[in-house]
Amino acid sequence: MSEKKLELDFNTFVEQMSRLIDLKLRDEYRTGVTENLERIYTQAKLVNEFELPENMEIFGKFEP
Repeated sequence: MSEKKLELDFNTFVEQMSRLIDLKLRDEYRTGVTENLERIYTQAKLVNEFELPENMEIFGKFEP
C-alpha cells in the first residue's frame, strides 16, 4: 500500500479559518500567522512521527 502525502496550503487555511471565526486579520500580520502555523505543523509532525517501542510502559500519575 502506498502512503499518501498530505499537501497543506497554509495561506488558504488561514484565510478560511479567519472567515470561519470572523477574525479580522490585518494584511501585515497574515504572513507571520501563516509562517508560525507552518512552524507549528513541522514541530508537531516530528513529534507524531516519532516511533515508540511496543513494550513501552505508561508512566504513572505524577503527584508532588
